Amino acid sequence: MANITWKTEDGNQITVDVKDGLNLMEAATANNVPYVEGECGGCLSCATCHVFVDAAWLVKTGEVDEIEDTMLEMTDVERRDNSRLSCQITAGPELDGLVLFVPEPE
Repeated sequence: MANITWKTEDGNQITVDVKDGLNLMEAATANNVPYVEGECGGCLSCATCHVFVDAAWLVKTGEVDEIEDTMLEMTDVERRDNSRLSCQITAGPELDGLVLFVPEPE
C-alpha cells in the first residue's frame, strides 16, 4: 500500500492508503477528492483527473506517454511540466508518501 496525499488549492488535503495496483484517479474518486472526476473511468479519453505531481516525485511516477501527452493538452487548467492524468499513475510501494496537487477548474 502507498500513502497518497492530494492537496487542493484551498489548503485542504486528503491522505489515503491506496491499495497496490489501483490507479490514483480511482483512489481519488473513491475518497471524494474534489475536482478529480475521471469521467471516462480511467480509459484515457478525457482529462478530468488532471493533477500536478510534487516535483520530488516526478521520476517515480513515470513518464508521460504519447496518448497521455495529447490528453494533457485538453485540461481545464493550464498544463505544467509536472502535469499528469491520475488515471495513468498506479499505486505501489515506491509511491508511498506521494503528494499530488489538485488544480481547481477555471
